[in-house]
Amino acid sequence: MTTTRPSEPAAVALELERLRGTVEVGFARVDGSLALLVQRTDQSDRQLADHESRLDTLERARWPLPSVAVVTGAVGVLLSLWQLSTR
Repeated sequence: MTTTRPSEPAAVALELERLRGTVEVGFARVDGSLALLVQRTDQSDRQLADHESRLDTLERARWPLPSVAVVTGAVGVLLSLWQLSTR
């Protein structure tokens, strides 16, 4: 492995400028990736909130079903008892 040593200060400055450009490009790519991840996280949060609200709506609409079943059962028992008592 050979390394070349620049003999002039201008060459060192040129290499530092190239290195700076490479680092800036890398940071820009990482920044873009992070921005995309933040956007996807925000979308996921919105979808989760939407699903939570829809689930809450379904749960609220479901509460009368057990009550209706109990009333129907009670009416059935009362009708059966009434029929037995009339015989």
